[in-house]
Amino acid sequence: MPYQKATPETIEKLLQSRFSDEGFLSLSDLPKPSTFKDMDRATKRIVQAIHRGEKIMLIGDYDVDGVTSTTLMKMFFNEIGIELEWIIPNRFTDGYGLSPNLIPRIVGADLVITVDNGISAVEAARLCKEEGIDLIITDHHLVPKVIPEAYAIVDQKQADCSFPHAEVCGAQIAWYLIASLNKALNSKIDIKEYLGLVSIAIVADMMPLQHINRAMVIAGLKLLNRSELPAIRAFMEKLDKVTLNADDIGFQIAPVLNSAGRMDDAKWSVEFLLSKNIYDARIRLERLIDFNNERKEIEQQITDEAVALVNPNDKVIVVVGNGWHEGVVGIVAARVGRHFEKPTIVLTESENGDLKGSGRSFHVCDLFKITEPCRPILHKFGGHMAAIGLSLPKENLDIFRKQINENYAKENYTESSFDPDIIGELSFSHIDFNLVNMMKSYEPYGQGNPRAKFITKNVTIEDVTDMGKEKEHRRFTFSHQGVTQQAVFFKTKETFHIGQNITVIYGINENHFNNRVTLQLMVEKIIS
Repeated sequence: MPYQKATPETIEKLLQSRFSDEGFLSLSDLPKPSTFKDMDRATKRIVQAIHRGEKIMLIGDYDVDGVTSTTLMKMFFNEIGIELEWIIPNRFTDGYGLSPNLIPRIVGADLVITVDNGISAVEAARLCKEEGIDLIITDHHLVPKVIPEAYAIVDQKQADCSFPHAEVCGAQIAWYLIASLNKALNSKIDIKEYLGLVSIAIVADMMPLQHINRAMVIAGLKLLNRSELPAIRAFMEKLDKVTLNADDIGFQIAPVLNSAGRMDDAKWSVEFLLSKNIYDARIRLERLIDFNNERKEIEQQITDEAVALVNPNDKVIVVVGNGWHEGVVGIVAARVGRHFEKPTIVLTESENGDLKGSGRSFHVCDLFKITEPCRPILHKFGGHMAAIGLSLPKENLDIFRKQINENYAKENYTESSFDPDIIGELSFSHIDFNLVNMMKSYEPYGQGNPRAKFITKNVTIEDVTDMGKEKEHRRFTFSHQGVTQQAVFFKTKETFHIGQNITVIYGINENHFNNRVTLQLMVEKIIS
């Protein structure tokens, strides 16, 4: 499928079309907390627990969304002077969310609140009821056919919920619960200040950066950039940044916050975010960076092993390794998927003998939809269009691989190299600061509002040099129809030659260096 010719006018028209339903919303457009089903009921019960001095416990999750949701709730309860015990399940010993494994640790609580999990916790909810514990579930994931029996369930994906936006993350729902409690308790705390952490969760959990998500991220970024939270100051200090943007969250902050839960225990990330002074924050940040560096090394090793095991004829890649680290298989799936340009599932053997792992989609494939019919042969399964988690008995592997590839074929996904994120074929003559400034007005970019990518054919390599400690990056001077552009290509082992004629796929950004601002192409792919 050929790409349309792109001009500044056609680019702006396409970017505008992503917001055609509602336009750009602001914080004044946020729906009221009471539009969530059970929000008022949950609020009333929590207020009652506070007034009675009951024991309240919070159950979070080990990803960035769960970590920030837990942090937000704990910060609010600290501000109103109420004790709140919290537990982040350990990925390796507890499993996901409110599981039966956690019940011995919450016995004695009067009220348990979940954030970013719980909508599938049928068995744990039953055990809570047996123990006389009232359970309030706040979650944002898909609602299963059988839902837990709980005092209140706040999840925007419930069929009878009137909240107008289906795609919001756990931290946003936690923030809404805080807003509702703040009003009910007449606490007068400025909960807008919490939007900085909420924006980190929205970006990290890959929510579409449209409607209220965009408004909350824009407001959140402004708050982060003037935040006095020691954790945020320590991050900016470490990144040597004066201001943070959505890319900084996605590529720098989120992986570091995620790394504790992947490699050890997510409690380290919550404790970092709750740091009371810059000294503690710096020390805790170094621990997280160590986890992240360890994660990168293991991830690279497993990626190399996984790539070698791929059957290139499969439409959906399913690879299994022995002793692969459970905490990184999701990232490995994304990297292998990008390498082969196919949806990918990476599995490893867990302690109970099951195969356990994660999948990541590629391009237009709805990975949740094509995996859903395989439920009868799976032990556990959950997720959404772009990412899934699952486990299955070893003996079901071959039939699972066969079924998921058949399900993919039934959906008639096109097998062309057409990339729907590429806006069009762009001439270098259109690349200037006016184009970049126009594209900036549609920030922040991310899920649902991807950063514009372009393709240019018949490009000549005028110069190429290696960069990086391991010479793993390339810097280029390209020319096209008499116009030259500077470019960088990160993480490539390919060799390129001066004079080579290529097709290049890229984004455009501003490069700030030595008080000079220049334009540079961020190369994603070079086709010889």
